[in-house]
Amino acid sequence: MTHPSRPHALADDPSVHDPEAYLPLASEGVARQLADIDRSGTTDAASIQGRPIVVITMRGVRSGRLRRVPLMRVEHEGRYLAVASKGGHPTHPTWFHNISAHPDVLVQDGTTTHPLRARLLEDGPERQEWWDRAVAAFPPYAEYQERAAHRTIPLFLLEPTT
Repeated sequence: MTHPSRPHALADDPSVHDPEAYLPLASEGVARQLADIDRSGTTDAASIQGRPIVVITMRGVRSGRLRRVPLMRVEHEGRYLAVASKGGHPTHPTWFHNISAHPDVLVQDGTTTHPLRARLLEDGPERQEWWDRAVAAFPPYAEYQERAAHRTIPLFLLEPTT
């Protein structure tokens, strides 16, 4: 769901710069990645399986607090893709519910942060085009989809609001 007339909620929220506004990280590995990124000021300081990542800041659906999630970098012409693969597990990652409820996100790519709005891609040519880009950026996604055969891995297109 998009809200084109609404200002970007996260871009205008001063709590984005307050470390206390964020939920604690559940994964030590993710905490290490984010610490490396914060220390260096760029997402180039971390990767997943040797491939580039971006960091997506979102608001939690239950807590209302901010969360940061490193995801594979899938970018095309200033738009990004958030792939809710969860490694092919049978359920969606927690962040899927956050973005569904609060589509305004911030995407840090390198040293630049972009305010973007998420839109869930439905089956069709646009989704297929972005799925192909996702698999090109991170080939294990194809295997994850096979593993998650009972669910279609959700794809969120993250686009500028203007």
